[in-house]
Amino acid sequence: MHGSTGSGIILCAMAQYGEWSRKGATLSHVTARKEYGVDEGFVVAGINAGKLEYREGVVHGSPYIRVLRRQLEAYIGEELGEAYLGRWQAKTELREITREIAELRKRLDELEGRRAQLEGRD
Repeated sequence: MHGSTGSGIILCAMAQYGEWSRKGATLSHVTARKEYGVDEGFVVAGINAGKLEYREGVVHGSPYIRVLRRQLEAYIGEELGEAYLGRWQAKTELREITREIAELRKRLDELEGRRAQLEGRD
């Protein structure tokens, strides 16, 4: 992901072909706050430092900044430490798992209700 120039400067790997359109490869500064606990100022500092490529967007009249997830993770690791990054990745994964379990429980309840309904018709 990163290469050294020999002068102690770490360069950010440029976006790969199609990376901006690949599902999950980008995130907004708002999602970065939820998933990694970093604010807009942190993202802007990364952009200004040349560590993050970005694109601007507008949804319902609200502007946002979109960055590449792998570059943001590398920048967070450099600036805040790998332990910080790992903790936030674990929190995010746990939140996703909890959400998925809730959805599966709801679906299971629906299926069990439908089964009971069909069994009662015998």
